[in-house]
Amino acid sequence: MKLATLKDSTRDGRLVVVSRDLTRCSEVGHIARTLQAALDDWEHVAPRLQQVAEGIETGAQPTMRFHEHDAASPLPRAYQWADGSAYVNHVELVRKARGAELPTSFWTDPLMYQGGSDGFLAPRDPIVAADEAYGIDMEGEVAVIVGDVAMGSSPQLARQAIRLVMLVNDVSLRGLIPQELAKGFGFFQSKPASAFSPVAVTPDELAEAWDGGKLHLPLLVTLNAKPFGKANAGVDMTFDFGQLIAHAAKTRDLVAGTIIGSGTVSNKLEGGPGKPVESGGAGYSCIAEIRMIETIENGSPKTPFLRFGDQVRIEMHDRAGHSIFGAIEQTVERHGGSELQ
Repeated sequence: MKLATLKDSTRDGRLVVVSRDLTRCSEVGHIARTLQAALDDWEHVAPRLQQVAEGIETGAQPTMRFHEHDAASPLPRAYQWADGSAYVNHVELVRKARGAELPTSFWTDPLMYQGGSDGFLAPRDPIVAADEAYGIDMEGEVAVIVGDVAMGSSPQLARQAIRLVMLVNDVSLRGLIPQELAKGFGFFQSKPASAFSPVAVTPDELAEAWDGGKLHLPLLVTLNAKPFGKANAGVDMTFDFGQLIAHAAKTRDLVAGTIIGSGTVSNKLEGGPGKPVESGGAGYSCIAEIRMIETIENGSPKTPFLRFGDQVRIEMHDRAGHSIFGAIEQTVERHGGSELQ
């Protein structure tokens, strides 16, 4: 089934079940008002939501028109948002561009950071920044929402806790990252609010494209209406979601509603760095990656980070060419807050 959260006057919106073709939806407040409420009682609530989903497809369930621009992120805020870096190719390029070796442990122990989860951007909300010099970048990723996960769970158990799958734009401010990491205390200012796809789907909706821990479909990223990336999310993913969830749960319980991200989807080409879409490659899911390759090949980057007015679109199609999650579509805007005075 497919679930979404419609914006309303509350912080957490209201839960709806969405048709497979993303055109219609049904209110389900009598079952669970919010997605978090559904996740808190998933064993009892999910079967009832599934009945609604089946009724939508057969015409037995009353529906209304579903508009993606009315949707908040499926969880407008979450108890926890932990983002991994499962595509080690991406990490390897970052380090190679600055002449640093990749520690061998990176191939066996995932990288992960804890992001801000007190408020996510809606999928059509703008990316707002005070200054282009911050190095505004998108990061196209896949994410999962889990149920309760006990501390010390194995990857096998962790995979069973995956409730929903969605897409994410993990916005990064590349110009702020080096000075933050140099302090040895991780990201904060360099990681503003992320945006998630209009719809989150249960793994069974993905059919053979979902193998239990990876999603084997291209992630389509466009920049100003031009193809920028189509990297396959199931290729070159060193750690699957079971491994990422187990990593997050090594020393703590994870509560229902925790979001785990894959990190920037990244593919190699013939064992080496990827190529742009226009050159026959799979392209990129973030601007930093093409800048890394330009630095490695030419000594310096030439592709600029996002500028005010730029538009980013992140989407994924099924094998028949239909949108699965709806689209994250965001325009970069200047923030006019007091810090500019």
